Amino acid sequence: METGEATSDDPLLDPSLAVPGCPLGHALEVLDGKWTTLVVRELLHGPRRFTEIRRALGNPSAKTLTERLRALEHRGVLTRTIHAEVPPRVVYELTPRGASLRTVLAALMAWGQQDQRRAAEAPS
Repeated sequence: METGEATSDDPLLDPSLAVPGCPLGHALEVLDGKWTTLVVRELLHGPRRFTEIRRALGNPSAKTLTERLRALEHRGVLTRTIHAEVPPRVVYELTPRGASLRTVLAALMAWGQQDQRRAAEAPS
């Protein structure tokens, strides 16, 4: 069987998982929004400050990054710790739930690498 072919026991084709309640839809809601997945990728390296995350991502707008960080915190994917210093130091870190996205991101990265190679090899 070729990669990508469906079988009768393929969970991705289970008709009982129609929206609402689809686990794939739920996962996409958690990772919704531009930069969100890349924020998680950056935090897989360990705790980071806002400026470290922003710089690593190529400087998205502060407003957008703040929105993404707040949404991930609200969803329990990361924690935000404020250290009582002057100026205050804020550190973001993945929760165990957020860290569990490592395998998902690794699979997406592997697919992206394969697809980039295919596109590079394809005749123009």
